[in-house]
Formats: sequence, structure tokens, C-alpha cells
Amino acid sequence: MGFDEEWGRLRADAVQRRGLPVPSDETAGEPATEADASTEAREAVVERLTEFRSRLVLVPLDDREGLWTAELGGLDWICAFSDEAALARFGVARGEGHREWTYRRVVGARLLDDVVPALDFPCGVAWNAAGPDGMLFPPMRGIVPDAAALDGEAEA
Repeated sequence: MGFDEEWGRLRADAVQRRGLPVPSDETAGEPATEADASTEAREAVVERLTEFRSRLVLVPLDDREGLWTAELGGLDWICAFSDEAALARFGVARGEGHREWTYRRVVGARLLDDVVPALDFPCGVAWNAAGPDGMLFPPMRGIVPDAAALDGEAEA
């Protein structure tokens, strides 16, 4: 399934779960306004964030038994996975499919609310990297506590 199909399915599922009206054939052909698209995108992100925060995720450990991170776009990202299959896909994508990954189970909210703020460097969370449902949670207000957010208030 391609990105457009997957995104359409995720949006339709989100609309159904929220009990919102499904677009009719009469409105299906009308172009969505930029505000509508922005609102839909924001709602989809909030839904995924809520799902992540309530979920027990697998975080692989590095050679020193610390949480495994990867650098992307000038930031470090703690890698977290929904299940062992998602972690295995990540290993294969890295050319390390043969490797046995040790990991720790952590509730997503604990990563965002406790672990990220405790670090002495900016860090986000990459969920299901190398998978079709991968998502990045950057260290921004609304995702992590304001004190740990790159767009948060500077401490005096």
C-alpha cells in the first residue's frame, strides 16, 4: 500500500472513530481548503501522539545499555518501536537483520515526559523508524514538557 492510500485510510479511520460526518459524494469532489487540510493534519498528529503516549514501546539499547539514539537533521532521536516486528524491520533496513536487539519496554509518555527532559541535549523520539507508519515526535511544546522543548521558554 502506498503512502497516499495509507494516509487516506488513516484519515478515514480517524474520522470514523471521532464520529465526524463522512464526506458525501456531493462534497467529495470539492477541493479541501488549506485550513481544512491543516486541521485534518493536526488532528491526525494529535491522534498518533495520544496513541504513542499510552502505549508500551520497545526501545533498543546501545552497547553501554543506554537507550539507542540516531542523529537526523541535527537532532538526536530515541528510537522506539511498537513491537518486535517493527524493531526487526529497522534492523534489516540498517543492514543488521542478523543482530539480536536487546531492548527495554517503556511507556511512550514516560519517554516524552521524563526521559527527554532528563537529557542534557535536545532529543526527540522516532517511533517505528523504517516502517510504513513511522512518526517523529520532536522536542517541541505540546509534545514534551515546555522546559525540554526547543520552542519553549528559556530558563532565566
